[in-house]
This record gives sequence, C-alpha cells and structure tokens, in this order.
Amino acid sequence: MDIRFLGAASTVTGSRHLVDLGGERILLDCGLFQGWKTLRERNWAPFPVEPASISAVVLSHAHLDHSGYLPALVKQGFKGKVFASPASCDLAEVLLLDSAHLQEEDARRANRLGSSRHAPALPLYTVADAKRALARMVPLAPGRSTRVGSVRVSLSPVGHLLGACAVSLEAGGTTLVFSGDLGRGNDLLMPPPQRVARANALIVESTYGDRLHPHEDAQQRLGTIVRATVRRGGSVLLPSFAVGRAQALLLVLQRLRGQGEIPADLPIYLDSPMATQATALYQRHAKLLRIRAREAAQLCEGVRLVGKAAESEKLTRARWPCVIISASGMATGGRVLHHLKAMAPNPRHHIVFPGFQVAGTRGAKLVEGAREVKIFGEYVAVKAEVSHLEGFSGHADADELMQWLRGFEAAPAQTFVVHGEAHAADTLRTRIQDELGWRVRVPEHLEHASL
Repeated sequence: MDIRFLGAASTVTGSRHLVDLGGERILLDCGLFQGWKTLRERNWAPFPVEPASISAVVLSHAHLDHSGYLPALVKQGFKGKVFASPASCDLAEVLLLDSAHLQEEDARRANRLGSSRHAPALPLYTVADAKRALARMVPLAPGRSTRVGSVRVSLSPVGHLLGACAVSLEAGGTTLVFSGDLGRGNDLLMPPPQRVARANALIVESTYGDRLHPHEDAQQRLGTIVRATVRRGGSVLLPSFAVGRAQALLLVLQRLRGQGEIPADLPIYLDSPMATQATALYQRHAKLLRIRAREAAQLCEGVRLVGKAAESEKLTRARWPCVIISASGMATGGRVLHHLKAMAPNPRHHIVFPGFQVAGTRGAKLVEGAREVKIFGEYVAVKAEVSHLEGFSGHADADELMQWLRGFEAAPAQTFVVHGEAHAADTLRTRIQDELGWRVRVPEHLEHASL
C-alpha cells in the first residue's frame, strides 16, 4: 500500500490523499486549498499525478475543502467514478455549482477592475466543468460497499455534516480507514460518529487536535448577543457556511424565538440561495438528523429568504434591528462581504462567527481582533463588536477525536494525522502516541509513504 499526501498535510485544508492499493489508484477527497495565499496558489498548480491514472475518487463529505477541486481534476483528464454517500452527492451538486459560479464571477470582476496580474483572469473551473464532474458522481449508501477493481469501498457515518462518512478501502486482507472530518457527540443536528473497528492503516483528521470546545451553551450565548445588540439598535450578522452551519443557526434561532428569548417579531434573514437549497436538502434527508422531523420542517418558518442579488443589496441598507445569516462562513467571499462592509464600521452592530476559522481568512483576522479588513479592494474600519461562537463548531474536539480512536479493536500498524494546523496535528500525534501507544506520525505535504 502506498499513500501520497497531496493536501491537508501539515495544514487544515485541501484534503487529497492518493492511495495505491490492490492495483488500483484511489483518491480520498479532492478538496480546494483555502486560507493563506500560498495555500490557495496550490489550486493552480498541475495535479501531482496524471489525473487519468486515478481509478476513482471517494469523498468523505461535500465541504469544498474536501470536494471543491473535483471539477479541476475532471478538466485535467480524470475519467473515473466519484463515490460519496447519497446526501453528499446532493450537497456536492449545490456546493460545486456555486463554487464554479463564484469563480466565474471573481474572474469577471477582476477583468473589469483590472485587479489581477493575469490578463485575462480566468476561473479555476467553470459551471460547465462542475457539471461534468457531477455527472461522474455515484451514490454509495453507508453500510453497503462497492468495488473498484479488487478494492472494496465502504462508508461509515461520522456526524459533522449531512452525509459525512469515514471511508474504508480493503484489498487482499489489508484495510485503510480515512476518518474524513469527525463530528461531535452533542452536535445540534447530526448524530455522533459511528465506531470503526479495524484498520491496518489509519488517516485521521486533527482540526481541533490541540483544543477542547468551551463548556458554553451556544444557544444561550447567541440569545444574549441578539438581545444586547437589539437593545442598542443594532443588527447581528452571522457569517455562516451555507451547508450545516446555516441550518444549525436556523434551528437555534427558532428555538430562541419559540422560548421567548428573542423578540418574536425580530426579522431573521437567510441571505444565501445556496443555504436555502441546502436547508431543503437537510429537510429531504431529515432521517439522518438527530432532531425531530417537525423541527426540521420548521427551520425556515417565519424566516425571510433573500433570493435575488438586488434584494441582498437592499438588505445592506436596513435601518431596523435584524439578524442576517449569510455566506461565506469565513467571510472569504459571497454576499456576506457586502453586509460586512456595511456593518463593520458601526459600533451598534455585532458580527458573530459561529465555528472554526482557517488561518489567513478574513474571518480569522476579525476573530483575532483586526481593526480593519480589506473588502473589494478597500480597507474597511471594524468598529462593530466581533464574537466567536465555537459552540457551533461541527468538528470533534481533541477529547472527542481520542474517544473515536479508542473504538478501534486493535492498533493500526500506522496512523497518519492530517487536516490540522501544525500545532493541532502534532498535539494529537503526541496524545495518540502517549495514551494509546500507537505508531503515529504527521506527514508533510506531498510525502509518499509505503506500508
């Protein structure tokens, strides 16, 4: 078995792990690099191996740092199947088409403003490329298996996001398990990760490998923030991932409103067409959630769905207190930037980031206390209050990661820690080594390991 770590090695983004097993070459995840410019530039480099040589891709879940490079891979010649859970296939359609649209828009804007050093600026991939990639997706139900040549592929639900799964590859009596992103034991929407019993080789994520989630009631804290902001005549902006986070926020806001913790007539806006689509998918796959079907059906009850761009622009001029949920979750792009530009200079408003912020993103800078941020080429003063609600994170923390690892019946021959910043990955490596006694290491970007 050979493994090449083509992404999410010594960083938390760009998940891509190439496995040669049983005579087949299988790519686990095919994600975009996000965050620092030096990482984002990797998206434009030629793929490290010939895409046509890859037999299949298996996605752990649909988040763009795990799926968002697929159209580029297909554009470069990949012709195999892409396996993912049925819910992940549905979400990937929403996410990849939106990603392609945004990249086309960014290229058009750069060409119009002359803000790119490339002439002309081009998108990494187009909507047509995304559609070609989506045509290669094949649903694989968790608990069932399929074969890629002599390799048996199966999926096990791990919470975190609708459809998210750990991936198992088995051939010739050898099994490799890839955790994908692990969810929490007490997630608002998703059940806890299912146990995986055996692996000869294990690739495990470490997003929160060096920290624990705070013991706070996220719902109670958000309620406190909303009430305080409304009292001073301000509005609350919630930059949110359109998939997963937006639905959790809708659930909590509905509960707060139902319990009288926030005004029943306080306008709540969902300003993200993709989040609206994703919410419908969460409702369609409600059996995968841990909440009651009635709560799932009522996520958007009384919520004002903002569709057209003109409506979003009008919302930036709203004078009355409200709550706005808008993508993207790390304020890297999308409609939230217009709201951020309008609201950041006003101390009455409150900007609340619910969940993990990748280093180098606009969201991370704001959470760290930046007093100005660059938006559409201009520096904007930040006078609004800024908060970080880690209680909304969909990632397992360090203790929860260790709990999942303890579910294995025996130590894997080798464990690789990926998908974490350097300190997080190495801290988890140390815990695995000291507490479990396993052979474990943190691979470097483009490292090649043979087992």
